[in-house]
Amino acid sequence: MSEDTYDIHPPTPRWTHIALRVTDINATIDWYTENTPLTLLARREDEMGYGAWLGHDDSPDSPFLLVVSQFLPGSDPFEGSPHTVLGPFAHLGIEFPSRQDLEAAAKRAEANGSLTMPLTEMPAPVGWIFMAQDPDGNTIEFSYDQGVYATAQQVWG
Repeated sequence: MSEDTYDIHPPTPRWTHIALRVTDINATIDWYTENTPLTLLARREDEMGYGAWLGHDDSPDSPFLLVVSQFLPGSDPFEGSPHTVLGPFAHLGIEFPSRQDLEAAAKRAEANGSLTMPLTEMPAPVGWIFMAQDPDGNTIEFSYDQGVYATAQQVWG
């Protein structure tokens, strides 16, 4: 792709994504779209395998994406390397707008068997959290009242 492939570019350098290598892209897309507020932005397939971008559809001016890639046998540029996952502390974090939303998400994770740490009230600034694992075993923290969003609004807003 040339530099001019797209007509829209960020106004300044931006943190745009986190990428995970996955073993079953369909299971991964399904898990994230069913258990998190992320939606599928794009999906592609090429000679190396499958890729997908997931993110928030309400932030087109400042996208931050979860990029997932499943490489085909013999096409994985990292073949032979361990398939590392985020955890037990390393995690992706999602903050919910209400405790009721967080409780509903925890019930979904418990029902589908992905809950790894029950809903727990932690000391400030962590707030209410629970942990779940995606199909590859990556740790996802779901929170309420953690203050990330509020702090960003106060400092940068």
